[in-house]
Amino acid sequence: MQALYLTHPQVDIDPSRPVPAWGLNAQGRARLAAVAPRPWVAGITKVFSSTEAKALQTAALLRPDLTAEAHADLGENDRSATGYLPGPDFEAAADAFFAHPDTSFRGWETARAAQTRIVAAVRRCLSGQTGAVLLVGHGAVGTLLRQALTGGAISRRGDQPAGGGNLFAFRLDDPVITGWTAMEAWQ
Repeated sequence: MQALYLTHPQVDIDPSRPVPAWGLNAQGRARLAAVAPRPWVAGITKVFSSTEAKALQTAALLRPDLTAEAHADLGENDRSATGYLPGPDFEAAADAFFAHPDTSFRGWETARAAQTRIVAAVRRCLSGQTGAVLLVGHGAVGTLLRQALTGGAISRRGDQPAGGGNLFAFRLDDPVITGWTAMEAWQ
């Protein structure tokens, strides 16, 4: 069983709404529309998603014929304590989140706790699966998942490229894992 972990692409940032309620923007939807007809997408037999709007929309646009099984524990690191942070403030917060994995940044879920949660959630989702599985989620927890699977330390160095819509392939308990790849470049 091969699994793909895909982060949602670009979102419609709306500081007046909770971050989990943000949906995809026109660019993110266009990217997904361009990728949806690709053979690798057609090969997916099961889809799991975070319960956040942007992840559910990503799953639905890629495979409208497969209803994503949504799981809250596939969600992004809990940042509700601060809510929306403008660009430079968010980047500084994300740097602190990864640099100090056992310390909460202003009430955020710690990186270590988020990593433990996402790894357990992915293992539960993949248990008993046999086909090609797509997990749709988010950048920070995707990075933490990838680092756990490779045995790497928690670090922002392994973060996905900017813009989202990146994926990596893996098999549980197999040290071979791909690097982050833009969904448009995936074969």
